[in-house]
Amino acid sequence: MTKMDVLLANPRGFCAGVERAIEIVERALEQRGAPIYVRHEIVHNKYVVDDLRKKGAVFVEELDEVPRGSTVIFSAHGVSKEIRRDAEARGLKVFDATCPLVTKVHVEVSKMLREGYEIVMIGHRGHPESEGTMGQSESGMHLVETVEDVARLQVNNPDKLSYVTQTTLSVDDAAQIVAALRARFPAVRGPKRDDICYATQNRQDAVKFMAPRCDVVIVVGSPNSSNSNRLREVAQNMGVDAYMVDSAADLRPEWIAGKPRVGVTAGASAPEVLVNELIERLQELGARSVRPLEGIAEHVVFTLPRELAQRS
Repeated sequence: MTKMDVLLANPRGFCAGVERAIEIVERALEQRGAPIYVRHEIVHNKYVVDDLRKKGAVFVEELDEVPRGSTVIFSAHGVSKEIRRDAEARGLKVFDATCPLVTKVHVEVSKMLREGYEIVMIGHRGHPESEGTMGQSESGMHLVETVEDVARLQVNNPDKLSYVTQTTLSVDDAAQIVAALRARFPAVRGPKRDDICYATQNRQDAVKFMAPRCDVVIVVGSPNSSNSNRLREVAQNMGVDAYMVDSAADLRPEWIAGKPRVGVTAGASAPEVLVNELIERLQELGARSVRPLEGIAEHVVFTLPRELAQRS
């Protein structure tokens, strides 16, 4: 049997926005009791959602599934203005778990619209974060996913054009699309600071550091997690075989057979317990050492909504 070593990317797993969103659901359950309704998956991770469901959270896709006067939590991905108005009209008590970095993008959009700019949103069509950001206005916004989309883009005034990005994109892909935008619309204005969140950037950088040292990379994350998918793509783009698993049970022994060095990371919505279970499975399959790599230490903490900040 080939000797196998495991390298652990740093940082990996939960970011501050995910930790805050999960804590909002847990504290709302403590204070108000079950059921607490959550619009959309609070974060894109099956383990997290299943765990909160056991504690009394009820996940819905539309607000008409929530009884009038109930408590509803908006997911970390953010929501459109229309959904906020709908919740108010239905008399729902709202706790907003939108990641503060997504809220920052919404604020940028509002400011640019007030100044008369059309806005290009660089993001994934159908992803709840993109839908929430696009929903900050009923007009004046365009969604692009690819460089090809930029080539087809029709705008009213190229001199009054700005862009924002989904926070969980591939840093490299977003840079290519921004470059295409700037080439086609030289006057396009971007945000003062990059919209791609610190955690997405740090986890992608950690994979770029780890991948060249590995024969295969395993990413812990759910299939609908944008940032987890991007980690797999980053490793693949560096010429390394990479796979994504929701849990250790998804690991296929043939992926690591004959591979001396296996790299492991986790998306920002994947809990460390799943990483530990994957490591145990790798040890069962012959891993003899587990070595965490050096990386950026993250100290970001986001405050909770005032009503939930004090435990009852």
